[in-house]
Amino acid sequence: MTDSVRLFFISASEATMRLAMALIGVLALGGCAAPALKSGQKAATAAAACPADPTWDTPSAPHHIHGNTWYVGTCGISSILITSDQGHVLIDGTTKKGAASVEANIRALGFKVEDVRYILSSHEHLDHAGGIAQLQRDSGATVVALPAEAASLERGQGDRGDPQFLSTPAFAPVRAVRRIEAGETLTLGPIALTAHATPGHTPGSTSWTWRSCDQAGQCRAIAYADSLTPFSDDVYRYTDEAAHPGFIAAFRQSLITVANLPCDILLTPHPGASELFSRLGPGATRPLVDAGACRAYSATGAAKLDARIAKERGDAKP
Repeated sequence: MTDSVRLFFISASEATMRLAMALIGVLALGGCAAPALKSGQKAATAAAACPADPTWDTPSAPHHIHGNTWYVGTCGISSILITSDQGHVLIDGTTKKGAASVEANIRALGFKVEDVRYILSSHEHLDHAGGIAQLQRDSGATVVALPAEAASLERGQGDRGDPQFLSTPAFAPVRAVRRIEAGETLTLGPIALTAHATPGHTPGSTSWTWRSCDQAGQCRAIAYADSLTPFSDDVYRYTDEAAHPGFIAAFRQSLITVANLPCDILLTPHPGASELFSRLGPGATRPLVDAGACRAYSATGAAKLDARIAKERGDAKP
């Protein structure tokens, strides 16, 4: 593969070639069943490879999102690759098992895992952070996170501040996580990603935003908005203000933050939460670009939080 294949901007024909290569690579790994691409066939064929109800680790072919931004995760868990000729950034590592699929997808696109310079994270649960330790070892990348999440990544588990603490298993600890503050921008050559604290799903929940431009010069604001679902174990209560002071208020502020993110294209840690696969390629049934997507995603999260609070208060009545 020549160096020109790894330019910051790639043509549509190159994207098609890379996706065809990726599909072949995934099939070789025993991934989602799909026929090999025929001459002239649209690369979006790969999008149909994922079943309707995938597991976290069901392999997926990689997908081109926009400009220098690629989907390299599994069918059930997102991992996003942002590329440049000065190195790449990866957001989320899927599970311990899924990390192999992420690496295979990066290579199938013609990029090198060893060129990943930074690994970012959405939140400290094993389905998104479980593969980060392996990806860190294999790439030599620096892992970057907000302080609340960084401590959990280094332990390999959250603490009682995490609503799902008792129901979420530990994962491989991550070494030497670099702390970044909310509102701070991480740069790598032409890549600039801003961290947004969006606690609620976990205390360290983080959303990331950046701009991605295609070869034609059309730039889009991309938001990787973290999960906004108020899931918990059987013990945790969002309404227990004594045990978790200020957490509901912080969650509500996160909903406002997500609603106001720069957001032409919404991505989420679980691709199904933003119906991502239905929005990619020429066979898409929904628009990829939607300026109201983050507001709608926030509104859905707000409704779920309100329902959870109402249930807890109802359950507390004698």
